[in-house]
Amino acid sequence: MKKLLLIIPYFIISEATAQEIVNYQSASAVPEDKMNIIKTNVTGYAFRNINLSYERSINRWFAVNVGFGTVTEGRVPFMNAFLDDADEKKFQNLRIKATNFTVEPRFYIGEGYGKGFYFAPYYRYSKVSTNTFDFTYDYNAFGTTIPIPLKGLGDANGNSGGLMIGAQFFLNKQHNFVLDFWIAGAHYGSGKGDFSLTSDIVLTPEMQAQLKKEIENLDVPFVDYTVETNANGARIKVDGPWAGFRSGFSLGYRF
Repeated sequence: MKKLLLIIPYFIISEATAQEIVNYQSASAVPEDKMNIIKTNVTGYAFRNINLSYERSINRWFAVNVGFGTVTEGRVPFMNAFLDDADEKKFQNLRIKATNFTVEPRFYIGEGYGKGFYFAPYYRYSKVSTNTFDFTYDYNAFGTTIPIPLKGLGDANGNSGGLMIGAQFFLNKQHNFVLDFWIAGAHYGSGKGDFSLTSDIVLTPEMQAQLKKEIENLDVPFVDYTVETNANGARIKVDGPWAGFRSGFSLGYRF
C-alpha cells in the first residue's frame, strides 16, 4: 500500500511534466525569437528587377515589410501590346530603367509571426527614366514625306496605394528558410512626368502641328499626357493615373 502511495505521485508528476512539454512544443511551433526576415522576389529577376525586402514581426499577427527594387536599363516590356508595329519602330532604341520603394504593413490570419495567410495594404513610390533615344516622325508637305529625326529623354514618378493578398511558409523544421507567395496585389495612384523631344532642325509651325498630332495619336493606354511643341521640338507632360500589379514568389531567411 505504501509503495502504491509512492508510485501515484510519480505518475502525477510525470503526466504534468509531459503535458508541460506538449504545451511548450505547441506554443513554440512558431518561435518568437526569430522576428526578422530578409527576402528577394525571385520571379522579379525575369523582368530585370533586382530587389530586396526586410520584414519585422511586431507581434503574432502584425508585421511590417519594407522593400526596394531597381530595374536595370533595357527594353520596355510588352511595348507591342499597346503600340502597333509602325509606332513601335519609332522607338527601336528606347530603353528604360526604374526604381521602386514599398512600405507594407501585414496582418496575418494564420499561425502568425511571419507564417500563414496575410493581407497587406501598402504604399509604393516608383520612378521610371529613359536613355537618350531616337524618334523620327514623317513630315508631309506638297506630296513629299520628309523624315524628321529627334532625340528623346525624360522621366516620370508615381505614388500609389494598394492591397496585397499572400501566404508565407517556413521551408524547414528550424523555420529559417521562408517562401513568400504573393498571390495577388494591385495598386493605384497618380503620377507625373516630363519628356522632351529635340530636333537639330528648326521646326516651322506646320511641322510643329504635325509633330503634335503624331505624338497625340500614339494613344498610350492608362497614361494621360499633354503635348507642347516649339521650334526646337516637343515637350510631353504626364499627369494622370498610375497603376500596377504584383505577383510572384520570394525566398528568404528568418533570424
